[in-house]
Amino acid sequence: MMKCVKVSTFIHTILSYKRYCHFESKPHLGFDSLDSPVRASVGIFWDLDNKPFKLIPPFDAATKLKKAAGEFGVVRFTVAYANRHAFSYVPPLVRQPMKERKMLNSLENRGVAKVKDPYICRVCGRRFYSNEKLVNHFKQIHEREHTKRLNQIESARGKMRVKLVSKYAMKMDKYKYAFKDVLTPKVGYGLADELKRAGFWVRTVSDKPQAADIALRNHLADVMDKRMVDYVVLVSDDSDFVEVLKEARLRCLKTVVVGDSNDGALKRTADAAFSWQEIMMGKAKKEAVSVVGRWRDRDVLKRLEWTYDPEVEKKMYYSEVESDDSDGFFSGEDDKEDVGASFLKEDAGAWWKLD
Repeated sequence: MMKCVKVSTFIHTILSYKRYCHFESKPHLGFDSLDSPVRASVGIFWDLDNKPFKLIPPFDAATKLKKAAGEFGVVRFTVAYANRHAFSYVPPLVRQPMKERKMLNSLENRGVAKVKDPYICRVCGRRFYSNEKLVNHFKQIHEREHTKRLNQIESARGKMRVKLVSKYAMKMDKYKYAFKDVLTPKVGYGLADELKRAGFWVRTVSDKPQAADIALRNHLADVMDKRMVDYVVLVSDDSDFVEVLKEARLRCLKTVVVGDSNDGALKRTADAAFSWQEIMMGKAKKEAVSVVGRWRDRDVLKRLEWTYDPEVEKKMYYSEVESDDSDGFFSGEDDKEDVGASFLKEDAGAWWKLD
């Protein structure tokens, strides 16, 4: 009786551990393999040099992209490559509001412009009647508290670190969401920080031409060699990645391209292609289910397909004849003479005369 209780408690702890994990590991032999099928692995590779943002906020675009890729399987790799110019560049749509904000701050400090609704701090809820006072309050109090929490977590080890992360999780999330609206990014318009907040691994390469393409291509080749993913999602419009996609298809990997060029070489080479408009509207997320279904049906038909190869058939036939000889059906000179005599007896009479 005690053994049954211990086994049931062990199973309960395993299932509860799976429920509270913030990542989804690759299922192997264990409790997962009994009740759930193995899901495919997906990797997102983003070329920011050739596919920058235009009208879409970085965090929203990255989140929608991950949701769409999640319909193909479990997203295990999210990588973005670019040089420092891509991160320091500020689009005109972002540059103009920044200038207007600076002018409004100067007018508020002089007392010329007054705001009807006060500025509210999204961390503590305090109200301010000028944006500059809100920024100073945020830097002096909340930014310092956030750095203290990060230092405290970095210095801790083991169980204490896990406790601190769970203790400060809500406060740190609240700070991240408030930081985006209050403080102006020091470099560019916060592209790298927004992608990191969405869960991407952002890599800055040198300023040499094609440096991001070479680094991304090498990363893709390494992932394909180790067979870490089953689906490759490439975000780019650069035709230099055509050879990489062809290599992925030769290795039986499914390829998906996200880009705005309707008749690009990448979209013609890939198994499926979506535009940014389809990603943001959620159309790609819905179509991904039907695309995966078509791929599975195609794979099943390929397995059931029968092809005739004469060389293979000859080898199979001769191997069967040799096996019959080894069993003794046509072994020895006497057997050959008996067979020849029987044939001669049959051919002795005319074919139209019956016995």
